[in-house]
Amino acid sequence: MTTREGVGSALSADGNGPLGNRVHHVRAGELEGHAAISGGTVGSKRLWMGLVENAPLSATDNHHHGESEAGIYVVSGHPVFVFHDGIQEVRISADPGDFLLVPPFVPHREENPDPNEPVVVVIARTTQEPIKVSVPELYQVKETGTR
Repeated sequence: MTTREGVGSALSADGNGPLGNRVHHVRAGELEGHAAISGGTVGSKRLWMGLVENAPLSATDNHHHGESEAGIYVVSGHPVFVFHDGIQEVRISADPGDFLLVPPFVPHREENPDPNEPVVVVIARTTQEPIKVSVPELYQVKETGTR
């Protein structure tokens, strides 16, 4: 059995993948890239979950996650989440222990303004694999999921 408990010994009879009736354990340090739980790591069908670290004084590009909702839990650091509400840019400062929800198709970016401390967040998405669509600017999303 691998250290990913439930994966190595929980293969289907044809050996093509994990059974859906097992708990899968991904130990710290065994992530594939940022992914802890995904189709590729444990055979998840509708969930992606991972750990992301943003360096001090860094920012992501403007992006959205397509049809996926993103739930974010701040483990450490003080990230700033930036989006546009249709009138102006909105900045949400978060602290360890805070949760955030980014709805589908909402352009945003994450910033770490701290010069010394990295930001560590756990992210869960409602698609099996991560979706990241870069956009040139932040803009308000209409109800149909378009600009």
